[in-house]
Amino acid sequence: MTLAWILLFLPLVVAAANQLFLKRTGLAHLASVASAAATFVIAVLLLGKTGSPDPIKWATIGDFSVEIGITLDKLSTGMMIVVTGVGLLVHIFSLAYMKDDEAKARYFTGLSLFMFSMTGIVLSSNFIMTFIFWELVGLSSYLLIGHWYQKDSAADAAKKAFITNRIGDFGFMAGILMLWGITGALTFDKMHAGVLAFQSANPAIFACVISTALLCVFCGAVGKSAQLPLHVWLPDAMEGPTPVSALIHAATMVAAGVYMLFRVQLSLELPEELLHTLVSSKVIAWTGGLTALAAALMATQQDDIKRVLAYSTLSQLGYMVMAVGLVAGEAGMFHLFTHAWFKALLFLGSGAVIYACHHEQDIWKMGGLLKKMPITGITFALGTAALIAVPFVTSGFYSKEEILAAAYGNNKALFGIAVFVAFLTTFYMTRAFVVAFLGKARSENADHAHEVGPLMWLPLVLLAAMAICSGFGWINGPLNAIKPHAHEHAEGHALILGASIGSLILGLLAGFVLYNGKDKDPVAIPLFRNRFYIDSFYDNFVVRFFTDAFAAFVHFFDRFLIDGLGVGGLSRLAETFGNGFRRIQSGNLQGYAFFFGLGVIAVIYFTVFY
Repeated sequence: MTLAWILLFLPLVVAAANQLFLKRTGLAHLASVASAAATFVIAVLLLGKTGSPDPIKWATIGDFSVEIGITLDKLSTGMMIVVTGVGLLVHIFSLAYMKDDEAKARYFTGLSLFMFSMTGIVLSSNFIMTFIFWELVGLSSYLLIGHWYQKDSAADAAKKAFITNRIGDFGFMAGILMLWGITGALTFDKMHAGVLAFQSANPAIFACVISTALLCVFCGAVGKSAQLPLHVWLPDAMEGPTPVSALIHAATMVAAGVYMLFRVQLSLELPEELLHTLVSSKVIAWTGGLTALAAALMATQQDDIKRVLAYSTLSQLGYMVMAVGLVAGEAGMFHLFTHAWFKALLFLGSGAVIYACHHEQDIWKMGGLLKKMPITGITFALGTAALIAVPFVTSGFYSKEEILAAAYGNNKALFGIAVFVAFLTTFYMTRAFVVAFLGKARSENADHAHEVGPLMWLPLVLLAAMAICSGFGWINGPLNAIKPHAHEHAEGHALILGASIGSLILGLLAGFVLYNGKDKDPVAIPLFRNRFYIDSFYDNFVVRFFTDAFAAFVHFFDRFLIDGLGVGGLSRLAETFGNGFRRIQSGNLQGYAFFFGLGVIAVIYFTVFY
């Protein structure tokens, strides 16, 4: 169990060493890569292990103690393969992508801090640890998104991500406190007994109270996993370096909300029949379904290759959240596992394209890249195939089918939305691939592009292999939370499979016919291009209200009431009295005698007449 503690704290030690010593020696990036490699090896060694090492008591107040503990089970060890595996490949890719960056040491220090934070969320044995690492993930993502802080857009994106997540985290904290009040425990393995006791003592209000608590906890996932209406930070976060997008905003950080929801669901151990009846389950499922739909529609009109992938991530996260709401958390986690690999592949592939095209990100200024960058093009095509769920040969097909089966069995309306989202996913990814990789070069940068070096294409090849094979590893390996083709025995299997394949064929045809050989977008839908004007609404009403109207009110309250009449008024009153008494203390003997006489007369007057 010592390996588990090393897995948790090694990235923190390296981050501290980088910041304090190694950044001056030019070895910070090598230390971070070595740390990522070591944690991946340890994660592989711990895969499938169960049990928990003895916790470390951090603080004790009466009977209450705060512990640093680690939970090892199939869920946590499987998730650690994703975090450390994708993290290692991103570190290797970054060696080439960031080689000329002046702040390379700071960048790799941020990566190590993020790895520590994300590892803490996965391995935490209690809610206090989870919340602490939850906030550390927010801090490290802020540092990495704003790595190029000299650009106003990057600095603004970092602040937007940080503030938006804090909104969700406020509800998350309230949910943690409510569950503590309900169960009397903050440790995950002790929550079930507390829930049973509360249910038996308060049967009439149990469903309402537990739903409220779960919805508050869900607020944290809405922020971290970028669900409506707090999704707006994720596309803007593409201002960070592309490897950061792959690590934080495709594979691990945004998946933390889904992981946390499933962890809470497992810890409470509520019966499935009860979970299906809870209002919280319905809200979670519909939030995920609507997020998947809205994000997919937005993606169809984006021209920035990273933004296309960002909205794709939003959409796929909606799938996962919907699965948790449908009480099919295993299917959601299965899709999280497969999605991590092929979405990291697509983001790193887009990074290779951007690097080769001299930091050009507009797909309409690319074209013909498949011939000029064959390894990148082929691996990007394999990642696209996994994302659009090409049947029977890609990992994304099996995980998506499980979600479709869960939706079909529990909510036909959400099933219809999920099938339509599958069509949109195929359409916008076909559009992106056809425009960027096929046809002719549309700019000088694209015309002069060439294949990237092995430090970049080797991670792409490895991720491409995982994009194809990771589903089989989940089904047949130590992560087998679900059985292969479980949906085949579900009602309507033929309809589900037919809808899945039909949406794939229609999406491929629509994307290829509309965009093959085109030099500009033949489709213009301002509503989707402008992201349903949600960002504009926030900017024009919410942000301006707080920065202008509300800030002006706070300024008036502070300046004129608190400072003017309160603190400032009292200080000026004291100063006035002090100045008056200071003038009396003039040192003039006649003046003192005069005031002494007045005092004697006043004493005699009040003594005689009162």
